[in-house]
Amino acid sequence: MSDQLIIGVTDCSKFDIYRNWVLSYNKNVAVIQLGYKLNNFDDIKKCDGIVLTGGEDVNPRFYNLPEYYHYCHEDDVDDQRDEFEFKVLEYTEANGVPVLGICRGMQVANVFFGGTLIPDIATWGKFDHSKMPDNSDRYHEIIVNPSSWLNRIVNTDKGLVNSNHHQSTEKMGKGLVVSALSPDGIAEAMERLHPKDKPFLLLVQWHPERLKDQQGPFSKNLHEAFIQEVRKFASRK
Repeated sequence: MSDQLIIGVTDCSKFDIYRNWVLSYNKNVAVIQLGYKLNNFDDIKKCDGIVLTGGEDVNPRFYNLPEYYHYCHEDDVDDQRDEFEFKVLEYTEANGVPVLGICRGMQVANVFFGGTLIPDIATWGKFDHSKMPDNSDRYHEIIVNPSSWLNRIVNTDKGLVNSNHHQSTEKMGKGLVVSALSPDGIAEAMERLHPKDKPFLLLVQWHPERLKDQQGPFSKNLHEAFIQEVRKFASRK
């Protein structure tokens, strides 16, 4: 039996960047691209872990606030992707598969668990969290809850992360809790409120796959913690 770990990475416009990051620290990993356009949901059964990637705004109708739709980037909403990723989360929850959610991945997971989103951060009176005018990532500090599980992964109470998003979580989904905040109070990471006997679930708003410091705790440590859980899951299969 092969001891190679297989990680499903959800399809998006920047898929290659996520795939390369998943593969970058560990030669014993293979990636399967998962998406409704590929019509390959059943491939999830081969996966030992899932990365939910960034991308489109989640349609506010899925969190019962359809009136928020006009705050979304209208050319950047994909109901079919939302539905596909809800199905992915349904599967991972039922089967104990480890999940790392990045940017939109954090938002779609929050909605899946019954939470809501801020559809446009700047309109809601917070600092701008979207990309810089030259299209590069914005950078800002985050505060990590000292008693959080995330804190044990990154081993620090604060750090500098990149930012390229105009939406964020508002009301937390059931069973989730914020584990990192930006100085203006935007949720930057979430985890399970009661993780005991539940599968690994780590949700972050920043982009570890393209942080300038790839060896720093907010990229490498996340990757290592995720792979460790993926390995545990694979060994139980």
